[in-house]
Amino acid sequence: MNNESIKYIDVHSHLGFGDYQSDFSDVLKRMDRNGVATITVGTDLKSSIEAVKIASENENVWACIGVHPDGSSIFEESDFEQLVKNPKVLAIGECGLDYFVSNKLKVESKKSEVISEEEKERQQKEFIKQIEFSIKYNKPLMLHVRDAYEDAYNILKKYEGLPMQAGKARGNMHFFAGDLEWAKKFIEIGFTISFTGVITFARQYDEIIKNISLDKIHAETDSPYVAPIPYRGKRNEPTYVIEVVKKIAEIRGEDLEKVRIQLLKNAKDVFSMQI
Repeated sequence: MNNESIKYIDVHSHLGFGDYQSDFSDVLKRMDRNGVATITVGTDLKSSIEAVKIASENENVWACIGVHPDGSSIFEESDFEQLVKNPKVLAIGECGLDYFVSNKLKVESKKSEVISEEEKERQQKEFIKQIEFSIKYNKPLMLHVRDAYEDAYNILKKYEGLPMQAGKARGNMHFFAGDLEWAKKFIEIGFTISFTGVITFARQYDEIIKNISLDKIHAETDSPYVAPIPYRGKRNEPTYVIEVVKKIAEIRGEDLEKVRIQLLKNAKDVFSMQI
């Protein structure tokens, strides 16, 4: 598939995950047949290296490098300095804040349902390091924020228009699960909002999708997770982003082709994709 034949961009996938080991080439062929490109995202140094490798070897795959807030690793700038210089690297992340406490963790720790202040502080320090790294190299952020919108917003707002080396903090709110008010707040400080296949079977995102500007929206899969209808319950993959685009158009009551073209433009603009 050449760049001119790209019709859809899945702005967030994890093609480097083991879920694709058995049929990776088939996944790429399906993307090619359907005109789908993707940004494959790292969650730590190892997966970021793998993301860059996959992107370098495949014309219509790009990479995002960074460290997830789950605490499995820390962000060391020196580890990522060479990776970020690769022309296929478009963004930094997924990074951010995640204050969600799973039921499993509650049972094992026998502690309260509230994440500790020490853990919040750790995550915030890691987040700030990656924000400043993104500004230094003039790359947008790929944000992972869960149950932490207020803290994430307050941190990012400090970098709004900050005259550092290459601009200000900007990027995309991946797998957004907040409300319309929070969506508007993040848009105001330079971020876009992306939606996954969850919107094909859950209605709580309809209000947001209807009431924010189409030029601030992206479609993503977060594959291999959360496959959309009609693939729900199966492993997700970038080609299924087509179903997410269809649903965005349906929810907004707008022409599918209009929405498809605008979402393609949005991804090109936000991530400076040279296609």
